[in-house]
Amino acid sequence: MLARHLAGPDNVTIVQFHPAYSYEDFFEGFRPTPRSDGQVGFELKPGPMRRLTDRARKHPDQLFVLVVDEINRGNLAKIFGELYFLLEYRDEAIDLMYSSGDAEPFTLPRNVVIIGTMNTADRSIALVDTAMRRRFGFAALLPAQGPTKSVLRRWLTARKYPQRVADLHLALNAAIDDPGFQIGPSYFMRPAVRSDGGLAQVFRQRGYPVARGIFASVIAPWISKPDTALLLWRSA
Repeated sequence: MLARHLAGPDNVTIVQFHPAYSYEDFFEGFRPTPRSDGQVGFELKPGPMRRLTDRARKHPDQLFVLVVDEINRGNLAKIFGELYFLLEYRDEAIDLMYSSGDAEPFTLPRNVVIIGTMNTADRSIALVDTAMRRRFGFAALLPAQGPTKSVLRRWLTARKYPQRVADLHLALNAAIDDPGFQIGPSYFMRPAVRSDGGLAQVFRQRGYPVARGIFASVIAPWISKPDTALLLWRSA
């Protein structure tokens, strides 16, 4: 939403990092290409980052945004390669890994913005290293703090839905001391929640698995009989 607000939907590219993702997937790399003689050759193909920067260079008056989902799931040094340098020094130029000898050094256009998202609550994922931390600003979006805290309530208001789901969401997170493990609003921002038994299903299939093993004792009363828990909360 933020990226589309800044640049418009046509100027936003979304990628998702994972352990197998590489520089060749992200920026550019040689890919098998069929030749006219029936043989297979290799051709340098651009990845999403290269395509976005090429477009940005052609339209310097427009903003372009690359959204990297799950940025801390990938091997950042392997994926960014020499682009690490350009993230910090936008006015510099650098030779690319697969550039030919007569190619112009590459620069990262100033009208390209990179937004990375990560879930620090997942302890199986290593946090972003210091080198990357120097190159990004960090903003925590915690469920019980602004601006995230009001998202669900505003979503319900816009659709003229009752506020009881937002109240329940607030009460649930109040029982979880660690802000990093509180339940986000997106689980409740779906029409299925308003169907018969939909709220109970969200608790069993979405909310509880996220917190299970971390706050099991807190969540247990809500998951055992979520419909009853809702009624008890409303009468409290």
